[in-house]
Amino acid sequence: MKAFVVERYKSKSAVRLGEMPEPEVRDDDVLVQVHAASLNQLDSKIRDGEFKLILPYRLPLILGNDVAGVVVRVGSKVRRFKPGDAVYARPHQDRIGTFAEFIAMNEADVALKPKNLTMEEAASIPVVGLTAWQVLIERANLKQGQKVLIHAGSGGVGTFAIQLAKHIGATVATTTSTANVDLVKSLGADVVIDYKKEDFEKVLSGYDVVLNSLGKDTLEKSLKVLKPGGKLISISGPPDVAFAKQNGSNWFLQQAMRLLSFGIRQKAKHHGVSYSFVFMRANGEQLSKITSLIEAGIIRQVMDRIFPFEATKEAWAYLETGRAKGKVVIKVI
Repeated sequence: MKAFVVERYKSKSAVRLGEMPEPEVRDDDVLVQVHAASLNQLDSKIRDGEFKLILPYRLPLILGNDVAGVVVRVGSKVRRFKPGDAVYARPHQDRIGTFAEFIAMNEADVALKPKNLTMEEAASIPVVGLTAWQVLIERANLKQGQKVLIHAGSGGVGTFAIQLAKHIGATVATTTSTANVDLVKSLGADVVIDYKKEDFEKVLSGYDVVLNSLGKDTLEKSLKVLKPGGKLISISGPPDVAFAKQNGSNWFLQQAMRLLSFGIRQKAKHHGVSYSFVFMRANGEQLSKITSLIEAGIIRQVMDRIFPFEATKEAWAYLETGRAKGKVVIKVI
């Protein structure tokens, strides 16, 4: 099968279109013919070797963490799906590879595709939808009437998280550029900070939760907007010890992550708030709940551009300009 493969880390030119063997289908697996996949910053970080300590992949590796397609074969123990089902998923972190013609995934990681979405639209959802769900609902336990700041509101995670937080009943603030103010308002943002014109940490205060997807400066400034007992949750790092344990990392790695997050954890403690890192994981059950919200019209996908499969490298280059509104998708079929 055709697939986009990374052969060595830290080299953009090392991603190539090549022939790879079709994936093995285990007893609990569904084999999906990929119709569409979407790109995430996560793919770039894996390609560049930023996660090789916590995700020790064997190279060559097929990249891609989002998929929508049709089940073509099921393992002997699969009960939830059958050939012909239209599905979408974020594969388990050990079994990524959606930039390909086929992918095998454990049925627990898969959900039926929302009926009101095309394959391309559905492929834009899993990573950002599960990230927003696991940050806001699982980790933050966000409640009606609370206040949440979502950074980078026009990005993939931001566009989804704004809508999810509004559905919960929270007051939502977000940061974005001048060009995207109308977009984030249309998604439900109550307070919009144009970062080109004002500093969010000088405008906002008394917030319960911050979802950070940006760098160290933004992370530290975010402490100032939280009220005592507030939660600073980052999806861009630094990873902490709790994540290392959840990820099954060895003692050495746990200590390394303790050191990496020491500075921000101490600053958070000084402000009377908590810091934690979330690395989104596959979860078909949560994805099914997201499907219900999409089919009910509560959350809509936000896509920027669709590229043909052969132009995956061009799609990547476009994503990395940082100008995409919502998701960048590749159409495989």
